[in-house]
Amino acid sequence: MTDTLIRKTGRAGRITLNRPKALNALTHEQVLSVEDALDEWATDPEVRLVVIDAAGEKAFCAGGDITALYEAGRAGDLEGPRRFWREEYCLNAKMATYAKPIVTFMQGFTMGGGVGIGCHASHRVVGDSSRIAMPECGIGLVPDVGGSFLLARGPGFLGEYLGTTAHRMGPACAIRATFADHYIPEDQWPDIIAGLEEDGIVQLVADRARDPGESPLTPLQDRIDAHFGKDSMAEIASSLDSEDSDFARDALKALARVSPLSACVTIDLIRAVRAKLTIHHALEMEYRFTHRAVEKGDFLEGIRAAVIDKDRNPRWQHDGIADVAQSRIDEMLAPLGASEEETT
Repeated sequence: MTDTLIRKTGRAGRITLNRPKALNALTHEQVLSVEDALDEWATDPEVRLVVIDAAGEKAFCAGGDITALYEAGRAGDLEGPRRFWREEYCLNAKMATYAKPIVTFMQGFTMGGGVGIGCHASHRVVGDSSRIAMPECGIGLVPDVGGSFLLARGPGFLGEYLGTTAHRMGPACAIRATFADHYIPEDQWPDIIAGLEEDGIVQLVADRARDPGESPLTPLQDRIDAHFGKDSMAEIASSLDSEDSDFARDALKALARVSPLSACVTIDLIRAVRAKLTIHHALEMEYRFTHRAVEKGDFLEGIRAAVIDKDRNPRWQHDGIADVAQSRIDEMLAPLGASEEETT
């Protein structure tokens, strides 16, 4: 079975992720094949737009193929994971700056690497089943694939909240947080895709969009800003601990599950990206962390606990957020010098 179905249909370049049993987790080979297709279609006059969807009902793309990265890292192969991340980030940058419209249809889970291939498109469609999240801190990474750029664009300090707690966004929340553009009931998607293929007119997407209703995050915005606007992750945790509310307790519970190092770095990462707010700067900053993640971060332990042994009991490098020194945060985001790689 082909993992990625790539073809031209009418006026559309068509990409369908086709690993439904693996929740369409993105492999290195898929990254390369999608980028090749985009390169070819960029100068093809027959292709007016690109449509990306995925097989199955459970997920558009639930992340990257992290088991392969874990196995490489355990074998002492640092360059293999680094190459994957570099080439994945190049694809993310290409999608974010592509000259032709790209329309993505994101049903079910869209997480991690799925955000990279789904949420940098020019027209991003969600439906009732859509659940979008950046759960990287839970496996010892930081929000990457350009996720820090999306998080930095959200209202107030919503990005800091979403990036550290891995909160799952439904359609209204995804639109509010800048991860999606249009809510359309999923039973209409096949008809819309057929129309895009036939005419190549992207306005059809906006014409069929509906109001998703108010995001559940909207009434929480002031509270999110009050806590997650603090200067550091340690201060955020302390602020949450001082409040007696379900929101604060739930946030602290979520933060207790993630790598303290990753959570602390994520706050500094999002704010560094927000200062310049370009996809290229975001990917450069993210790569500084992922370049070091296998060797110096909590990545291998996070994958072991979540995916390999599935004991859900990771032994992080730090006992808690308060134990992470600023020097460690700075180290993970420091320029790579001679190893600084082009990801854009």
